[in-house]
Amino acid sequence: MTPRAEADRLFAAFQAAGAVPVDTDILQPAEILLDLYGEDIRARAYVTQDPLRGELMLRPDFTVPVVQAHMAHGADPARYCYLGEVFRKQDQPGTRASEYLQVGFEVFGGPSPEAADAEVFSLFTQLLAPLPLRAVTGDIGILMAAVRGLSTTAARKTALLRHIWRPHRFRALLDQFSGRAPRAARPLQPSDAPLIGLRSTAEIDARIKALAEDAATPNVTAPEAALLYDLLSLQAPAEAALTHLRGIQPLLPAIAPAVDRFEARLTALKSRGIDTQTLPFEASHGRTTLEYYDGFVFGFHGPDDLPAVASGGRYDALTAVLGAGASIPAVGGVIRPALVAQLRKATAC
Repeated sequence: MTPRAEADRLFAAFQAAGAVPVDTDILQPAEILLDLYGEDIRARAYVTQDPLRGELMLRPDFTVPVVQAHMAHGADPARYCYLGEVFRKQDQPGTRASEYLQVGFEVFGGPSPEAADAEVFSLFTQLLAPLPLRAVTGDIGILMAAVRGLSTTAARKTALLRHIWRPHRFRALLDQFSGRAPRAARPLQPSDAPLIGLRSTAEIDARIKALAEDAATPNVTAPEAALLYDLLSLQAPAEAALTHLRGIQPLLPAIAPAVDRFEARLTALKSRGIDTQTLPFEASHGRTTLEYYDGFVFGFHGPDDLPAVASGGRYDALTAVLGAGASIPAVGGVIRPALVAQLRKATAC
């Protein structure tokens, strides 16, 4: 089956699941997209200038423009599907295309967020069978809840939340805030800050003051830091992961609501025939993808030399950002039909 035929098959399946076909412009206003997609897309986006419309970018993904279009007309329950090309720069030549077809499915609202998560994941599982793919799930919401529950300043929690999708930077900050990384030998003084670039003296002084205040802040306690490091490294079958999370919950009570949602999702997945005893769960999964995910995340992976064949997740906060005061729970995912066709051909050989 050709990539286009695979795309048409997937697109028809999403319509059969009740999704309304939609499309978006290939050229999108750059400002909102660059802010919402995060630094990875910022570095990989094709950006251009238009004398009338300003800075534009070739569509890197469908989700944000689909959410924008939906929230512009209210926050009612709905489901959409789409098929079209997306564009992303690549750092070096290889098997990763800079222009490729993407087929997607988005669900707004529903009987419960956990039921919608399970519906999307099980639908993708059915559509991608029997390809040799490894499914993996995660939950950004559990990690966010753990950070918000730390006994430290709001500024430090904000910094950690901002860098959740940048694992190396996040780890460096956690090392710094927990005392594992050495601090500067002496605090900066205003005289140490030469006027370089566009920052004013007032901005430099404010930054120095913030750094000094942070340097005087007590470390994140060793038990809390250890629990967060443990959470970052958690990889286990989903049911075993739930047992582990329930075990550390009394020591990190802020994660309790997120773990409750995780348990409800597993129940919904089991009702759809997903074996949660073997379903892989990684607490850090999704931290190197798009920055709008804030809950359940998933991916379907083939050989290591290929990008993810399918991926998706929950993005409730994104609807609030784009909803001008309105919001609605939302989850979705995308599939790359060219990779599906490639794997199907390899499996048949």
